[in-house]
Amino acid sequence: MPEHPVVSQAEWLARRKELLRKEKEFTKARDALSADRRALPWVRIEKPYEFEGPGGNVGLADLFGGKSQLVLYHFMLGPDWTEGCKSCSFWADGFDGMAVHLAHRDVTLAAVSRAPLAKIEAFKHRMGWRFPWFSSHGSDFNRAFNVSFTREEMERGDTIYNYEKRTFPSEEAPGVSVFARGGDGGVFHTYSCYARGLDMLNGAYQILDLVPKGRDEAGLPYGMAWLRHHDRYED
Repeated sequence: MPEHPVVSQAEWLARRKELLRKEKEFTKARDALSADRRALPWVRIEKPYEFEGPGGNVGLADLFGGKSQLVLYHFMLGPDWTEGCKSCSFWADGFDGMAVHLAHRDVTLAAVSRAPLAKIEAFKHRMGWRFPWFSSHGSDFNRAFNVSFTREEMERGDTIYNYEKRTFPSEEAPGVSVFARGGDGGVFHTYSCYARGLDMLNGAYQILDLVPKGRDEAGLPYGMAWLRHHDRYED
């Protein structure tokens, strides 16, 4: 636990009110940023992407589940992987609790991965999740949204991730993409984000940011080195 000064209640309250002023500034800035995000122009999806789900092959429009807005989490589970990414699993652990509330705001939340459906279903069952999860195996959907890379691209440092050319250590990457149904029935891409932009989807990290130790990741080989699949912690 880091050392902290111990002060009177009056001094703590004064410091807390100063922090509250900054928190309110941040909240207003975040609201303005969210408005800018919603105001982005849309791009019509012309390509007939195909996915496999429990009911068979479906198109992108079918993933909306009757809603007009779709949030797709690009879950790192490659065709040859034996299990899903532990970091993506950390995010996905909160999805089921959100789904019913999002549905009442005209939003469907689902995941998509390049792994074959059987592998997705097996891992989903192991983790006890219920949210919709589709396979894009055999499709270039993941590459179109810059979350899957070839070995050649990785070796050349020629991967595009988070809107810039960079090296990336895996052939799969995390991200979230948002889509909307237009009045003409068309499907439009409205937003995508990656890397630290995904923090806003992780409720556990928001709680850790409140406590004295914070995320407590300094000094680790990498930020989430402490993390395990929820069924793999020793206790």
